[in-house]
Amino acid sequence: ATSKALSKYPLLNASYVPEENRVMLWANHNIGIAMDTPRGLIVPVIKEAQKKSLTEIAEELNRLKQLAKEGSLPAEDLQGATFTLSNIGAIGGGGTYMSPIVTLPQVAIGALGQVQRVPRFTSNDSTDIYEAHIVNVSWGGDHRVVDGATLARFHTQWKEYLQDPITLIQEMK
Repeated sequence: ATSKALSKYPLLNASYVPEENRVMLWANHNIGIAMDTPRGLIVPVIKEAQKKSLTEIAEELNRLKQLAKEGSLPAEDLQGATFTLSNIGAIGGGGTYMSPIVTLPQVAIGALGQVQRVPRFTSNDSTDIYEAHIVNVSWGGDHRVVDGATLARFHTQWKEYLQDPITLIQEMK
């Protein structure tokens, strides 16, 4: 979902070069995935995510997780991220919202909270309630390059892909 949304918001898959006051847009979506390990935080990279199927992304993520767990990630798997996702919810933390810090020279980052089971009304006019599972997501951006409105639109697109996986799969490789 992240790579597909980045395709529609390429400014978020970029680097800022302050010495030249220049933004470099990247063709490849190299998604850094922050992971908590016994040795501390590491951010392995799913390279060229835009060229991969959902199955290939899952296989690559599993490979990276296994190597991270063993402490044997090669340097090339830790380099070249153009956008990062942090899943603080995976370790049960994060509260309601987080404040993710952009890893320079990247210009944007996302932080996912823990999935929560909550009651929701079926509509604004109803008192009927159903069980919903939600996750809070916080986005951070380098405001020299990206404004909040762009991040909000990106989030809406990202969320639509997650809520409608058929469309996501149809639009993927």
